[in-house]
Amino acid sequence: MNKKEKNEESKKNKEFFEAVKLLSKDTGVTVDAMCESIQNVLIGALKKEYNNKDIVFCDVDAEKGEFRVYLRKTVVSEISDPDTDLLVEQAQQYKKGAVAGDIVEIPVETAKVSRITAEKGKHMLRQAIREAEQGQLRSELESHNQEIITVTVQRVIPESGDAVVSLGKTEALLYKSEQLPDEVLKPNDIIKVFVAGVRSTDKNTRATISRTHPGLVRRLFEEEVPEIFDGTVEIKAVAREAGSRTKMAVYSADPDVDPVGACIGPRGARVGKIVDLLGGEKIDIVKYSDVPEEFIAAALAPADVVDVTVEEGEEKVCRVRVPDSQLSLAIGNKGQNARLAAKLTGWKIDIKPESGIEEPTINFDI
Repeated sequence: MNKKEKNEESKKNKEFFEAVKLLSKDTGVTVDAMCESIQNVLIGALKKEYNNKDIVFCDVDAEKGEFRVYLRKTVVSEISDPDTDLLVEQAQQYKKGAVAGDIVEIPVETAKVSRITAEKGKHMLRQAIREAEQGQLRSELESHNQEIITVTVQRVIPESGDAVVSLGKTEALLYKSEQLPDEVLKPNDIIKVFVAGVRSTDKNTRATISRTHPGLVRRLFEEEVPEIFDGTVEIKAVAREAGSRTKMAVYSADPDVDPVGACIGPRGARVGKIVDLLGGEKIDIVKYSDVPEEFIAAALAPADVVDVTVEEGEEKVCRVRVPDSQLSLAIGNKGQNARLAAKLTGWKIDIKPESGIEEPTINFDI
């Protein structure tokens, strides 16, 4: 390439990268992200000329306004694949002293790269923007996975009740089944949701968001209770029937810290704030214990428990006796209290009255 051709190429590259920088400002996509996508487009276009073999590489330097495109081939004494192999004599043109087994880098003809950028320049930039925006969106959503975020309701779909909410630079669907049972969402409502999962495909990235997930309660307490945030108090388990009641087990290794009291807060201020955020959902906070009998008894609060007997020979099955007057309280409305206690502890619970009067065993599975 003579000096004139080099200057012409340098000018074209400079104009190309100036366009990249302008688009970066307009779209909010970083120059680095766009350059990475440009690399992918260039490599993809050139690979077709080498039967899609993974031998094409590209370095992009936006500051210098330069492309460096090259092939990596294996030095051999006898060629078995013309796309990937290079004879020793040929390799020594690019790497002095090259021997069989070496890898050499062969610059792709500048004219070939220029032809691709000329033919596909606009397409490269459009695709770079799409890929870079998608990459940034994926990174942003994955950084929020299993966390709480605050979103704004954009609209509610009348037929399904599903709510479309703003989620950074994109939108997400809060399905009716993931909303609290009695809440009625309206456009411009600001709500907290739990990002239960992030799924990426070649074309898009979607987040699964929820207001019914137990993780929402866990994260709300982490935000509201400093002792949980700094690790002094640990949330051991959460069992939830969204919109109605939650049971949460907490623990502290510090004997001077009351984990339940820390979560409740002065005059119930901390738990009260979370109850309000959840639309009045009741929250029972109990002290966790490694001793199953103690933990199960605590989980059945607000009912008193006479004793807990772990059934031998059966996996995580126990019998609980409660005062006759406390039987309905232990079971709860439609069995909710005992059902949540079973979920919280991981034990199958059989509840009987203290009097021993023969009544059918009230059994609650996990």
